[in-house]
Amino acid sequence: MRRRDLLRLGGLGLAAGWTLLAACRSAEPTATPVPPTPTAAGAGMAPTASPTPAAAATPTAGATPTVLTRSQSAVVTIYSGRSKSLIGPLLDRIGQELGLDVRVRYGDTAELATAILEEGDRSPADLFFGQDAGALGALAKEGRLAPLPSELVQRVPQPYRSPKGLWVGISGRVRTVVYNTERVKPEEIPASILDFAGNERWRARLGWAPTNGSFQAFVTALRRLRGEDVARSWLQGIKALDARVFPNNSSIVQATIKGEIEAGFVNHYYLMRERAQAGRPLPAENHFYTNGDPGGLVNVAGVGVLVTSRASDAALRLVEYLLSEPAQRYFAEQTFEYPLLEGVPAHPDLPPLSSLNPPALDLSDLDDLKGTLALLQEVGLL
Repeated sequence: MRRRDLLRLGGLGLAAGWTLLAACRSAEPTATPVPPTPTAAGAGMAPTASPTPAAAATPTAGATPTVLTRSQSAVVTIYSGRSKSLIGPLLDRIGQELGLDVRVRYGDTAELATAILEEGDRSPADLFFGQDAGALGALAKEGRLAPLPSELVQRVPQPYRSPKGLWVGISGRVRTVVYNTERVKPEEIPASILDFAGNERWRARLGWAPTNGSFQAFVTALRRLRGEDVARSWLQGIKALDARVFPNNSSIVQATIKGEIEAGFVNHYYLMRERAQAGRPLPAENHFYTNGDPGGLVNVAGVGVLVTSRASDAALRLVEYLLSEPAQRYFAEQTFEYPLLEGVPAHPDLPPLSSLNPPALDLSDLDDLKGTLALLQEVGLL
């Protein structure tokens, strides 16, 4: 049965909807983080600690969590929608430092969310690490995530965590417009991302990735913020401008740098990675919407502990480490995302998270990607 036919079926369960989503979405592109500088605290990771007995109380925010002794070692199974090349080194180090046997199943965020729903109480997963908040919201609404300790949840600003404490953001990514600085003046970028649609100045000069998960999350946010009709009109307007279709954010940024297009809709950190890999200035910049516009959506990669976890205490120690200063520095320095722990600065080339003024949105509501897929099908983009 074709995906189009599946979308027309009434009464689809959430698991079926996520299965459909998994068939349509692109996985997080793999990329090699910049190698850490081999110095003590500045390497994006804390030096390996000697095992000490686990403390009964939760350490203070920002401190490296307590290490388990060998006799206390536990197996923690993670379903990760974040790619191995991005977070594998961090998870390996966490396992070593905490004395945990960390086992990771990598895959597309939507596929792994589907797997958890289908496995139900039989799921071997202890921790779900989602690429975006939509999958976390879907699992929370289906009752698959356990409440997290308030101390952990409150380490992260309110917009970037579950209102019910069922998941917490670990790192932030911002929707931006990447543009070629040799062909576009900053003042030429429209005041709202909605103003690109129907603007002939951008005919055949834009790039987008309708099949990419982060773009689909943006469209879901646009539907929530401005309504179905506005989202439909915007998609139709950009399509009518003969925007060039790309498979992912990386290829949009690369085409912008080369001058093949003049601007594109991406997440902020892809340009940062291209700069780091090139080791030299590039003719491209990110335009950040800081006026509450939908184009400035801040989404998160986040985690939740499964209600069926057989190692929930160990999983919570891992979450605690992800929200500690060493791990948050890793995201700032190696993947160029926004750390969410207060006091850990973002990369110096980025505006502070507090200055972004993103649109007001409960990120849990990004779970309605099934409706977004239906809209993209209707407009002829899938």
